Formats: sequence, structure tokens, C-alpha cells
Amino acid sequence: MDRSEEAGRGRQETARGGELAAELVAMMAEDGAAAALANSPDLAEQARWRRLTARHGDRLAAIMAEHGWPAEDVVGADAARAAWLVAQHADRQLDVQRRAVALLAQAVARGAASPRDLAFLADRLAVNEGREQRYGTQIGAVADGRPVPWPCEDPARLDERRAEVGIEPFDAYTARFAPG
Repeated sequence: MDRSEEAGRGRQETARGGELAAELVAMMAEDGAAAALANSPDLAEQARWRRLTARHGDRLAAIMAEHGWPAEDVVGADAARAAWLVAQHADRQLDVQRRAVALLAQAVARGAASPRDLAFLADRLAVNEGREQRYGTQIGAVADGRPVPWPCEDPARLDERRAEVGIEPFDAYTARFAPG
């Protein structure tokens, strides 16, 4: 391949990355606008939320199949965050979450993604699969005015594991969710 062919391929990849980034950011905006529907007392609104997250999960699955994990170095910070959010909300599509965790772990290993994002997504998947979470990022209930996480492995070392991936201590994190 000569230099002009290489330059042409680079421009095509940049253009595809830009289109993909715009699509992911639009999905994140749509997700944000509809997020209140997730816990609506209106079952029709909850169904709209589920259809939206399923559609986004399906699209993320196709993106991952074609491009791998949409890491920041390819699509930019906003679009990478959007891909993570779509995966987080694919709660009824565990195959999508499993694939996202695997690809995100590879991106983290090469320094192209956030270990914090991986921790949140891995915990979400663990809870959805009925396993103990590792980082205590998923809150299951509020008892006596205090957020309670879904079960965690080795709770005595929870804050140590959280620090390793850039997450604040559990008490500081849950203080943000406490009523009042």
C-alpha cells in the first residue's frame, strides 16, 4: 500500500469514527431524556424505557461486532462514555453486557479505557447474573435512610478494591444517595 492509499484509509477510518461517535452521543442524549421512565409508575412508560434500552443494546452489539469496544482513542471521550452508558442500561441483554465487559477489559488493559467504567459495568453484570459484585457500585435498597449495596465479595477489602480503580470510598459514594 502506498502513502496515498494509507492516507485515504486513515481519512475513512476517521470519518467512520466521527459518525460512530455522533451516533453514540445521540443515543446517550436519548437515554438521558428518557431515564425517568425507567421507574415510572406508568407501565407504558416503563415499557418505552425498556424498548429504548433494548434498541440501544442491539445497536451497541452490532457496533462491538464490527469495531470492538468504542474506546476514547477512536471515538472520543463523550462517545466512549455513551457506549459505556448503553452497556450499563442493557440490563435485559446480558449477552451485550458480557461482551461489553470483555471488550472494555481489553481496552483498559491497553490504556484506552477507564478502569472505573469497567468496575461499574462488571458490577452491574454481576448483579444481573445473581453474583456478588466486586466494587459495591450497585445499590440494592435504602434501609434506615442509608443506601445498601447488592451483596459484595469480601466486604472488608471493598474500599481497597475501589481505590485500585479510582472509585471513592463506599461511604463517600453512598452519601450522595442518602435522603436529605
